[in-house]
Amino acid sequence: MLPPPSRWPLSAFALLAANLVPIAGVLTHHWSVFVVLLLYWSENVVVGVFNVLRMASADPQEPVLWAGKLFIIPFFIVHYGMFTFVHGMFIVALFGGPLAHAPDMMSGAGLLRAVRSAGIGYAVAGLFLSHGFSFFHNYIGSGEFRRVNLMQLMGQPYARIVVLHLTTLLGGFAATAAGAPIYALVVLVLLKTALDLRAHLAERAKLGEPAAPPGAVVS
Repeated sequence: MLPPPSRWPLSAFALLAANLVPIAGVLTHHWSVFVVLLLYWSENVVVGVFNVLRMASADPQEPVLWAGKLFIIPFFIVHYGMFTFVHGMFIVALFGGPLAHAPDMMSGAGLLRAVRSAGIGYAVAGLFLSHGFSFFHNYIGSGEFRRVNLMQLMGQPYARIVVLHLTTLLGGFAATAAGAPIYALVVLVLLKTALDLRAHLAERAKLGEPAAPPGAVVS
């Protein structure tokens, strides 16, 4: 069970705001299933960037782990980069339609071009700001960087992607099968937002964020 909103950290509200931007896109700009999933793929890249920053700024107690960063961080960049690229190729192949056959589309440059042409730059910026706020407010400001385990950090994004994006891919198939009506896409966005919020709050609790007094909003 989730704690009441009065006990959520401010980063949870930033997460909600960023995740609800796609609803505006669906309702006012008629985003397709492909555009919504492309935005969530873009978030994978944002998550990877901030995870590298988390590993680089982590303060492990054992000196040997500081040296271990020289191996762990490059390994994560290569492995996570390949994982994210393959995931993007699946989205393009399954939901891109004719776009999947465009020249160079099945490449990193093609994916970035698809993001730019989809007009979702402001939504990606919102996700970047949300994750950035959590990084500086929770990870640095609340001292989480002193309590993390480097191996835990390396594996953490994969667990998030597997849960969230299996859900969104299945939701994307369901929305496509239904003819992608607006309500189906809104439900897809709300489902992803709920899972994302749950994972965020669980992460804060796991890293030992100080509990707020009853009825107070954590600042």
